[in-house]
Amino acid sequence: MTPTPPTSPDGPPADEVGVLEGRLTDLWQRSRSSARERARAVHPRLDATAFPLLVVLGRHGPARPSDLGARLYLDRSTVTRQVDALERLGLVVRRPDPTDARARLVELTDQARTSLARSQEERAARWRRSLGEWDPADLARLSELLRRLAEAEIW
Repeated sequence: MTPTPPTSPDGPPADEVGVLEGRLTDLWQRSRSSARERARAVHPRLDATAFPLLVVLGRHGPARPSDLGARLYLDRSTVTRQVDALERLGLVVRRPDPTDARARLVELTDQARTSLARSQEERAARWRRSLGEWDPADLARLSELLRRLAEAEIW
């Protein structure tokens, strides 16, 4: 007889949670490696830790540093260091916020916008090639499960 896997009082068997956590760790490590490659494609001296800030600016447009920190779950000092580094590389500029003269907005430069768009197009093409044979229902289900996981109170 096969032993019953241990369970937590409020959830799935503990070994299933461990497998899920392991899979997420693998995905996280692959994503970090991919971010390093994508960062270098945008600018050879771009640190991968600042790459998500560029992605947020590319998706949402100019933003205050405080808004960038909130979106990326980063503290103010980290955002400031990353924006400083991106500005030195010519990838972002700071300009006055037209709605509040005391505030500044961070904005992509044309160079960054072009390089980031090229990187995102290449990545999207890779995703389409890799997932092209997946059943659309499976993709929709996976997307829904990832949304639920992101909203779970485990982070």
